Formats: sequence, C-alpha cells, structure tokens
Amino acid sequence: MQSPSLPRLLLLSFTLISVFNLVLGDEGFCSAPSILDQTDSSSKPLYWKVTSPTLSPSHLQDLPGFTRSVYRRDHALITPESHVFSPLPDWTNTLGAYLITPAIGSHFVMYLAKMQENSRSGLPPNDVERLIFVTQGAVTLTNSSGISNKLVVDSYAYLPPNFDHSLKCDGSATLVVFERRYAFLDNHITEHIVGSTDKQPLLETPGEVFELRKLLPASMPYDFNIHIMDFQPGEFLNVKEVHYNQHGLLLLEGQGIYRLGDSWYPVQAGDVIWMAPFVPQWYAALGKTRSRYLLYKDVNRNPL
Repeated sequence: MQSPSLPRLLLLSFTLISVFNLVLGDEGFCSAPSILDQTDSSSKPLYWKVTSPTLSPSHLQDLPGFTRSVYRRDHALITPESHVFSPLPDWTNTLGAYLITPAIGSHFVMYLAKMQENSRSGLPPNDVERLIFVTQGAVTLTNSSGISNKLVVDSYAYLPPNFDHSLKCDGSATLVVFERRYAFLDNHITEHIVGSTDKQPLLETPGEVFELRKLLPASMPYDFNIHIMDFQPGEFLNVKEVHYNQHGLLLLEGQGIYRLGDSWYPVQAGDVIWMAPFVPQWYAALGKTRSRYLLYKDVNRNPL
C-alpha cells in the first residue's frame, strides 16, 4: 500500500487540529461559541447559567437524542436538556422538575420550581422539612404569624417539619427545593431559618483548598446541611471521597470534571448530580472562572 504523501499528511493534521479546537473552544469542553458565550457575563445576574445554560457545543445542540445525562446504580448526572417540567402538586402557576427522588435510591427529594406571575407554593407532607434556595427572581416567604421575608437570588430559607408557610411570587422566580422526612430526636427541635450565602462565614477546610460555607447550623437537631463550595480554576478536591452520606448537587457557576465511581463527567453550571452512599467521588474545576456548587449532605444521624 502506498504511503500518504506529505501534503496529504499535513492536510489531515490540520483537519484534526481544527476539529479538536472546535470541540474544546476557548474555555474547554462543551463551550464552542454560542449566543450565550458572546454576551458579557459580567452584566448578567448571579447564577444566570443555571436557568440559561450552554447545553452543548453548537454543532451538537440539534443532534436528535443527544444528552449528557447518565443514570447508574450509585450516581446520576441530570443535565438541563433532560429536565421535564410539569405542574407542581399543590402549587399554583408553578412548574416543577423533579431531579432526585426516592425512586433513584435517595432518601430526599430535590426539584426545581419555576414560579410564574401570581404563583403560590403548597406545603410539604406531614413531618417533611424543606429548604429553598433562590437562583432567579424573588419570592416572598410568609409564615402563619404573618411575618414575611423577601428572598432574592442567593438567599434561602429552611422550613422545619410541619411549619405552616407559603411562598408567593408576583413576577417570576426559580427555586431549588430540598425536602426530606425529618429524623426526629428526643429533646431536639429545628428552627425556621432565613439567610443568604454571602452572610455565612468561611469555614476551615484542613488539607483542602476550596472555600466552604454551610447554610444550616452544624448542631444535632439538623439531619442535613447544604454546603456552598467554591473552587478557583485548577483547584480540586484532595480527598477522593468514599463515605456513607448521600449528596444532591447543583453546579451554580463554572465548569469542571466530576469523577463518580469509575466514570469521569464534564460538568457545567445547571448540571445536577446525585451521589449514593460509598460511591467514589472527586471534583476538579476547569475553565476560566470560579466553580461554585450547592451540595446536600445528610448529617448528625446514626446510619443504622
């Protein structure tokens, strides 16, 4: 067989390099130029990519059947192109997408709630606690005593089990909602909490480089917590974690690589991950901007 000529080899090399550059783009995987990339991100509201994500390179967006979503026995990656919204039970003018439920193997529920004009929330079932985190817009939280709090982007509220409350939205808002059946302990009671990420102190992370904030107290009454974790480009987890806790994660900003079990997944803002107990897990931040994710973790209870 005749060997390829030098001009043909050069042409082949040039073609491969061009394809490689198209796939990687300026910021890495899944970031070929798009309308979103051409806008000034500094003028956008916080967490804007959660509700307006760059789903995939532009040459793959219209590929029938394409998705980055994956479901395995001990983990799942749920990406925005896979979200299925429908009316939320007991909520008015609100569409919800259930992303993590006990059907997947979890003991908690995580969903997105898209509230529209004149919308109102329902109550969770009896003995179920709820945490809401605002990623877009604003809502008004009112309790049975008539006390109201306005929640804007990056603010949150913890609602104890059987706590009478309502959420109202006059415009539009997107919430991340966590619910779980509360694991009661004698002589321990949780309290209604309203806060925001920027008001939470940075906590020590011995042996690690990421920045950590916790949205709930670390005390015994609380059977779960929500961590906000920040990574600068190039930073990564030093510990390759394997533990009994479950996780539900929403990437709020940035992009990176997540290892789950023996698989390695490119992830970006808007992606959701479920991690079962004892699945090996590890994260590295890539791209040119900060990675921030919100992480559910069960705590303070004997695994028996």
